[in-house]
Amino acid sequence: MTFQEQARAAKAASTVLRRLDRAGKDAALAAMAVRLRESTGEVLAANAADLERGRASGMTEGLQDRLRLTAERVEGMAAGLESLAALGDPIGEVVRGWNTDQGVRIEQVRVPLGVIGIIYEARPNVTADAAGICLKSGNASLLRGSSSALESNRAVIRALRSGLVDAGQPADAVNLVEGGHEATQEMMGARGLVDLLIPRGGAGLINAVVSGSSVPVIETGTGNCHLVVDSSADLDMAEAIVLNAKTQRPSVCNALETVLVLRDVAESTVPRLVGALTDAGVTVHGDERSVALDAAVVPAGPGEYDAEYLSMDLAMKVVDDLPAALEHIAEHSSGHSETIVTGSLEAARTFQESVDAAAVLVNCSSRFVDGGEFGFGAEIGISTQKMHARGPMGLTEMTSTSYRLVGTGQVRLG
Repeated sequence: MTFQEQARAAKAASTVLRRLDRAGKDAALAAMAVRLRESTGEVLAANAADLERGRASGMTEGLQDRLRLTAERVEGMAAGLESLAALGDPIGEVVRGWNTDQGVRIEQVRVPLGVIGIIYEARPNVTADAAGICLKSGNASLLRGSSSALESNRAVIRALRSGLVDAGQPADAVNLVEGGHEATQEMMGARGLVDLLIPRGGAGLINAVVSGSSVPVIETGTGNCHLVVDSSADLDMAEAIVLNAKTQRPSVCNALETVLVLRDVAESTVPRLVGALTDAGVTVHGDERSVALDAAVVPAGPGEYDAEYLSMDLAMKVVDDLPAALEHIAEHSSGHSETIVTGSLEAARTFQESVDAAAVLVNCSSRFVDGGEFGFGAEIGISTQKMHARGPMGLTEMTSTSYRLVGTGQVRLG
């Protein structure tokens, strides 16, 4: 199939999904999960081939971790589909309703978007999550994974499409878009066939899609996530949160990248955090004040406060006070997730009201900023733009609304 043929097939499938009730969608998700589990061996073999090709081409450890599938991760993908089936169906939900003076009933109702194109890098688990969320919200999907995960994505898509057929639904509700750069260009230019594009990956990919697409785009952002250790912070809590946010899975967008320590607690806090991070295998890159407080800190180079490491590296800076921390975040944040550890209600309130980010956290790890942790079942990605979808994007964020009017013969008089 050419891309145009795929897009038209997806459009046709979307009209079927638009009328599908919850029972039909949930049965399809269950069948997709069954087929995915049955295909675990095939998926892992395909993933091993992708990893081998990636290592041969010099792929970084961080990207290999994003690409890598295990039996547990495949099971997680299948379980994610089942958890989506257990969630309520947003389609048909009445957002608001009222009667006009003439007795016409007006309701704003959630409806599917139609065909959603998703362009993403490396992570084949996104393939199942995205397909499942689109299906449950009544949308067909065009999934453009990276060439580095091609064999993995092919195997996953084969399983998902087989499940759709088993459930009596159109296989073209889920599609893998293959090809080089020209395929991405076609997706970005398919206004009228594709209703929404979502790029998920590094800054280069996201910026290219946002700037080059004629199709509406929801921007998912990189995760230059900060944590502020306030003067009143419990240091046991701060240490536990920093270690979890940085080391649990450093290659993902909600991992911690920068710690800001207030000056009046820096002498006790910096050595403690640096020691714990170093013991965990993290290299700390810091400003002059951090370096002066602990010899294990590597001097931070230009630009290190602006980028994701996506590795066992972390930036640290000693700041004068909370306003200085807020100023640093405003200058360097990607708008993803920002955290404060504090024992002060006033500091927590100031932080929450001042920081402009998709998620603002007090005394908990940024690793909670995730669709699964939010109870969404899975997520398409984490939006850092400011339109209707911001933060983890689940089922509701993949819907639009339509106004439905019902009368008894009324005509407008004025």
